[in-house]
Amino acid sequence: MEFDDSRLISPDKRTEDTKEGSLRPQYLAEFIGQPKIKRNLEIFITAARQRSEAIEHVLLYGPPGLGKTTLASIVAREMGVNIKITSGPAIERPGDLAAILTNLEQGDILFIDEIHRLNRAVEEVLYPAMEDFELDIVIGKGPSARSIRLDLAKFTLIGATTRVGMLTAPLRDRFGIVERLEFYDPPDLEIIVRRASGILSTEISTDASLRIAERSRGTPRIANRLLKRVRDWAQIQSDGTISIPVVDEALAGMGIDPLGLDEIDRKYLHTIMTKFGGGPVGVDTIAASISEESDSLEDVVEPFLLQLGFIDRTPRGRSATPLAYKHMGLPMRPDPSSQSSLF
Repeated sequence: MEFDDSRLISPDKRTEDTKEGSLRPQYLAEFIGQPKIKRNLEIFITAARQRSEAIEHVLLYGPPGLGKTTLASIVAREMGVNIKITSGPAIERPGDLAAILTNLEQGDILFIDEIHRLNRAVEEVLYPAMEDFELDIVIGKGPSARSIRLDLAKFTLIGATTRVGMLTAPLRDRFGIVERLEFYDPPDLEIIVRRASGILSTEISTDASLRIAERSRGTPRIANRLLKRVRDWAQIQSDGTISIPVVDEALAGMGIDPLGLDEIDRKYLHTIMTKFGGGPVGVDTIAASISEESDSLEDVVEPFLLQLGFIDRTPRGRSATPLAYKHMGLPMRPDPSSQSSLF
């Protein structure tokens, strides 16, 4: 999914995020939040290690930026095995997948990000590999073509997706462990911010770290990104220490309001309220009105607005709620359906 790379609070991975590997927790004990998933994975990993077996195939799903890739790396480290990281769009042909699978050793982990975007032909090759650890390869073409079956080392597939509904049922059913990552609460994000500031050798007050956490849309990736931007602001505009005034001034300068909404979020809400009478209006119409992709609005903008209770998503379209009108400071229009008919 492509989105505006200049949007600071987009939860999608950006180039700068790949440079913050040191901010990622290395072990389950260091991982903040998601207590249910942590407890389950700890049990599954310990049991698999005691039996000297590979852990079952794992499917992690949920909004972007919550730690799916980090958890996959942690599982590999806790199991003491190697991990091969790729993504659904990168595996274009069955031969690409065959090359990856045949190079895996006993117990190794294959992590496929955006697994819902796998080519169907590639997915068909994955079924026997996941279930029987065997790989069917067709050699030759036409009448002389023949199929051979190769044995694979017992590996673990960890798939990550933001759109679990787009996975086919046969693929989804082959995962023995399925976990959903939830948005983070501010207290957990505040711990993440303080941990990251320590790694970045930046002094920050508890109030300031909580203020950043409250505006991070429940997403650790955004929290770390905001911290680095506020650190820059503190370095130039202050003495380098991150305090409440520095955070407020920095985030206001970047167009992020007290709830973590940015210009695109407010533009989305303003369009529904002023151009379409509060809705309902289709997402494609909204996307055309604000010059954005409808998929990007559904995956990036709407989840947080739904979490805040600012929009209703119905079969007829999107509608703004009274909470959204209050936040935007706009008067609500009367609902035509509640007015008595003239006839």
